[in-house]
Amino acid sequence: MQLTASATGRDERTGTGPRDADGMAVASFVLGLLGLLVLNIFLGPVAITLAAVSLWRGTQRRGRALLGLGLGVADLVVLVTLMQLDNTVSWSF
Repeated sequence: MQLTASATGRDERTGTGPRDADGMAVASFVLGLLGLLVLNIFLGPVAITLAAVSLWRGTQRRGRALLGLGLGVADLVVLVTLMQLDNTVSWSF
């Protein structure tokens, strides 16, 4: 006997469930927000990647994923702006 829907709520093809996508959306938001303060060269791209993957997997927290995407992009914009103002490859306060 084969069920049409999984009893665990997980996708049998990818092995991931909706909680994974929701967790990635929240993580992208938190990392994007944290990236505005520290390590934006690393946390910005990670936030963008997590947000894109969670949106692709169909997260229930679409707003958080979009905020994480926006904050990840803002991290990189802040980095480039401060690098241009300081005329260096990195920036500091």
